[in-house]
Amino acid sequence: MNLDNRLTSEDFEKAKNNEDLLKLIKEKDVFYQKVKDTHLYDKELRLLQIELVKLQHWISKNNKRVAVIFEGRDAAGKGGNIRRFMEHLNPRSSRLVALNKPTEVEKGQWYFQRYIKELPNPGEIVFFDRSWYNRAVVEPVMGFCSENQYKDFLVQVPEFEHMMYEDGVIIIKFWLSITKDEQIKRFEDRKENPLKRWKFSPVDQRGQELWDKYTYYKDEMFSKTHTTYSPWIIIKTNDKKVARLEAMRHVLSHFGYDGKSDASITLSPDPNVVMRYYRSNIHQID
Repeated sequence: MNLDNRLTSEDFEKAKNNEDLLKLIKEKDVFYQKVKDTHLYDKELRLLQIELVKLQHWISKNNKRVAVIFEGRDAAGKGGNIRRFMEHLNPRSSRLVALNKPTEVEKGQWYFQRYIKELPNPGEIVFFDRSWYNRAVVEPVMGFCSENQYKDFLVQVPEFEHMMYEDGVIIIKFWLSITKDEQIKRFEDRKENPLKRWKFSPVDQRGQELWDKYTYYKDEMFSKTHTTYSPWIIIKTNDKKVARLEAMRHVLSHFGYDGKSDASITLSPDPNVVMRYYRSNIHQID
């Protein structure tokens, strides 16, 4: 960057709003596109979060029970998505569920038992950072369950979700799709960044080594558990920011909440980023 093009304190004082600042940045050619993209993302994120607050109020008023499940390979962006969803929601009627590995007592229980108590109460929206679908992919890949336990799960989960559906629980299942190259880039970032280093574990490294095995079990999961009443929604997440916005759009498009027609932003998700699972595109999903 040319030193003569640097923004000065006088420039910031002249700028009355973000649009003025963007104009100055463009004139001085100071990383304009990157700043513009960030500004647009922040603006859209805020508008979508306003809609989420409206949606939460509607869910609470109408005693709806909503569970939003985030699944995907390690580093696909599950936690980042959930944080943006929950950032401005009322904590009294929203929860995050991110269960640790089962205790010895829980290992002796029916597999779904510890998840049942975490399901949303009337008027509540619950976000699952991984869910009962651990048994569909992570556990068989890493050898944390037996073959019989895995097969039993695939038979039982459609019935389990159908019972919830019939009882009025609304389930939205997201699979965050990331490419192998992007995953390794994010792993390297975790290792280099002291604020993210805690996220990296030996299991993450194994995920790269066992990529094809993960793919096999993921494909099996889709084919056995994608139903009309509880479909899988695939989100391409190589671009984290786009993925967050489009996931929000999908959830908002799912409901006819009060004030939806007054939204000042499009609520229809981009079909190039968000798609319903179809067996025909099974090999296009990471």
